[in-house]
Amino acid sequence: MTSERPTRIVILCNEKTYDQYIGEADLHRIHDLAEVTWVSWDAKSTDDRDLPESELAEQIGSASGLILSGGAPRITDTLMDLLPDLCFIGDMDGDRFAQRIDVEAAWAREIRVVDTTNGTSYPVAEWALGLILISLRNAGAHFRNILAGKTQKSYDEPGYLRGDLTGKRIGFIGCGHIGRRLIKFLDPFDVDLYVHDPYLPREMADALGFTLTSLDNVLSHVDVIVCLAPLTPRTKGLIGKRELDLIPSNAVFINVSRGAIVDSDALINRLKRGDIIAGLDVFDPEPIPPDSEIIQLPNVFLSPHIAGVTAPSYPKMFTLMVDEMIRFLNGHEPHYELNPRSIANRRGTDL
Repeated sequence: MTSERPTRIVILCNEKTYDQYIGEADLHRIHDLAEVTWVSWDAKSTDDRDLPESELAEQIGSASGLILSGGAPRITDTLMDLLPDLCFIGDMDGDRFAQRIDVEAAWAREIRVVDTTNGTSYPVAEWALGLILISLRNAGAHFRNILAGKTQKSYDEPGYLRGDLTGKRIGFIGCGHIGRRLIKFLDPFDVDLYVHDPYLPREMADALGFTLTSLDNVLSHVDVIVCLAPLTPRTKGLIGKRELDLIPSNAVFINVSRGAIVDSDALINRLKRGDIIAGLDVFDPEPIPPDSEIIQLPNVFLSPHIAGVTAPSYPKMFTLMVDEMIRFLNGHEPHYELNPRSIANRRGTDL
């Protein structure tokens, strides 16, 4: 493996992904620093899937930088051996779970690996803030009432009595890219922030101004709980009946991560008590069955897993990748490098 910075970069993805992700302005930013080539590849295609790695290596050639997205095959240790010039691999679409890159093999060869799937974190953080505001104001119940012809406002409901976000105590379950952006959005509201995230460096608490604490403390001692954890073997079913019973009356529960982190039956039963409000972008199963009780509960605002799905979020991933490549080309450290801590988080393993 060469220690020189990339002078030839290959984008490896299928045509649909290229059209959806790759912006001309960002391409020009890389072209100023290196030769850029697109290799069209679709790992779902029988023809592409059956091609030997040697043929793929021939198409990638002497590239020292490789940018992956939809359609790209897994970058294995064998393939890396066939690409001796490779020193940078970036995935724009989901390799936080190390599904498309053998990260251990890359680390052994001193190949830097980054992932910019967090381009979708920007709209998710915005929608999380939206759900916090909507739920604190009990907007789901108001909208249901209006649809039913009950258009008079009330002065004895939660949105009137406790609807302000300013000064509230907020708790995060998980604090990755989404959480760190949400912290910025919450700054003008002067909230008191508590975070549970066993994978977060302790120094982050001081740097970003929150209290690092236990899951039970987040669930039982805040006004608004926001679930931001990734779905891993460790977090699946993390929030069950015991945890939901810890949530105090008048609290708000937000989930913009994955529905399977929460026991759906236990959540429905907790909400049926009527003393908390939920804002849910995700649920288990998805799509929500049309006969699910969750749809009929007045103290719930639902959206169909739309938080990270906006047209601008796809080219945002390439923008972030270009930023990373430019940092690397100029001898700087990348922001979104995959390392043992981040991989342990995604796999749900110990550090």
